[in-house]
Amino acid sequence: MSDGGQGRETDAGQRPGAASGQTRSKRADARRNEKALLDAAAAVFVASGVEAPVREIAARAGVGTGTIYRHFPTRADLIIAVFRHQVEACAEAGPKLLESGESPYAALSEWIDLFVDFVVTKHGLAAVMRSDTAGLETLGAYFLDRLLPVCGQLLDASAAAGEIEDGVEAYELMRGVGNLCIGADNDPRYDARRLVGLLVAGLRQPR
Repeated sequence: MSDGGQGRETDAGQRPGAASGQTRSKRADARRNEKALLDAAAAVFVASGVEAPVREIAARAGVGTGTIYRHFPTRADLIIAVFRHQVEACAEAGPKLLESGESPYAALSEWIDLFVDFVVTKHGLAAVMRSDTAGLETLGAYFLDRLLPVCGQLLDASAAAGEIEDGVEAYELMRGVGNLCIGADNDPRYDARRLVGLLVAGLRQPR
């Protein structure tokens, strides 16, 4: 007797659609695992530099070194992936901070703090891509395209609220922060984050 297709299973014993559901689940798991690896690598790069041992990243991520090499066969692959991952994280954080922060200026300050972490990680990028100038230029353009509008939005909101003076350009602020971060990864006497904090504090309008 026909069941009208109700409850029909595949030869593998699965209902129609179950296989595609499992595929989506596996893809979601893979994305989560890759994000965890990139988060761990970013944290290690900030603390120990881009030449940190892969085993240190693996330990932080809770995986074996083989897992990292399967995802990222070379150190350059890993550093570039971390670069893109952090650019996206910074880009997505801006609007969220504006929505949840105490004020636009508070959101700007928190975002700049995230940006400092990213810039410190970025310092090793040129060294690992010396043989691929075009690739480095492409990443630089991607970085500006994604982050300049976010920084501009935070600055505009802060100026509109009367918290900072008007006319501060996103490019000059990001360039200034980047310059202050030079050397932060190899001079323990230099506290780039404190200097950046002073720069951002200097944007505030006197009350």
